[in-house]
Amino acid sequence: MRGKITKFLMVPVLALALSACGINSVPTAEEQAKAKWADVESTYQRRADLIENLVNTVKGAAASEQEILTGVVEARAKATSIQVNADDLGDASKIQEYAAAQGALTQNLGRLLATVEAYPNIQSNQNFLALQSQIEGTENRINVARRDYNEAVRQYNTTIRTFPDIIGAKIIHGAEPMEPFAATSEGADEAPTVAF
Repeated sequence: MRGKITKFLMVPVLALALSACGINSVPTAEEQAKAKWADVESTYQRRADLIENLVNTVKGAAASEQEILTGVVEARAKATSIQVNADDLGDASKIQEYAAAQGALTQNLGRLLATVEAYPNIQSNQNFLALQSQIEGTENRINVARRDYNEAVRQYNTTIRTFPDIIGAKIIHGAEPMEPFAATSEGADEAPTVAF
């Protein structure tokens, strides 16, 4: 009888021990990071969609700035052609390639917006003003999405490296660290100098 009671008491103890070793927390943290990455991609896609409309609006009034428009269109095409899926989140080179393509698009878009300042009739166009406002808002969304992704990666990487979750992370799930989104533009860590 004593053996049955011991076995009966071991079941809840064993269940409690397993619940604390990352069986659930590791996949939960991983899925959270993947969802945040999807938010990053979705926000970049929103920007890419808006840029096409912006370029078409500007084309009519600024035909002489074809080089800048071509640069934006080419940068958009490259940025949307690079795909990073959830399985690639541990590959630093793929994350950097994606970030670099998005950075190039940001630079070309900045050139386009600076060119528009020379064309008052574009600036007064309501479609252009609405698109410009949406792109500025989207840039803010991109920053928030990248920050949220990096926080989810930090939480995931911490989870898979701390006790007791490391047990489930390494033995059961074979978890590997994910790569955070990092700046790829040269000088991104320095504040720009503005001179008038």
